[in-house]
Amino acid sequence: MNKKIVHDALILTAFTLVLGLILAVVYGITKAPIDAANLEAKQEAYKAVFDDAASFETQEYDEDAANSMVSEAGYNDTIDDVESALDANGETLGYVITVTAKDGSQGSITFSVGIQNDGTVNGYSITDISETPGLGMKAEEEDFYSQFEGKNVSSFTVVKQTPSSDDEIEAITGSTITSKAMANGCNAAILYFQNELKGGAE
Repeated sequence: MNKKIVHDALILTAFTLVLGLILAVVYGITKAPIDAANLEAKQEAYKAVFDDAASFETQEYDEDAANSMVSEAGYNDTIDDVESALDANGETLGYVITVTAKDGSQGSITFSVGIQNDGTVNGYSITDISETPGLGMKAEEEDFYSQFEGKNVSSFTVVKQTPSSDDEIEAITGSTITSKAMANGCNAAILYFQNELKGGAE
């Protein structure tokens, strides 16, 4: 009886080791393509909000301090990445700030916001969203996202009627929560830009 237990245990251990080895090999094979795909998606998002940039350069930043600043301002968002948008001569045109809005109706929404040196918002590009089709997913449609483009404001406010000023964004019909999540995420990016990047000034 004891020999059978030991035998079964050895078989189970060997099986576990083999399975672990297979998983490690599969991970090693798939990691590089997945990383490459993620990088390509990010670059596409950066280019979408800064089409005239020749390249992008990752900026070091204090993530904890950035998120504390955003939280203290009342936004339920995180700053995930900061990139300088550079022209062909390496001069800074502005920045691309990637944020995750935690208050979407169906979960978090991650998107990149382009901001020129003078504070003008170029717009946003979504990289991860799981909102309701036909409602919150309309945040990806031009009718909604174009409202953020070319605006130089200190923050955006969501309204249910036709906007009367540049800082007002008309909510997606039936999806005010998603609309506010997008506006708040842009506001978090603007806040970080105004306090930490200052239009490229030291």
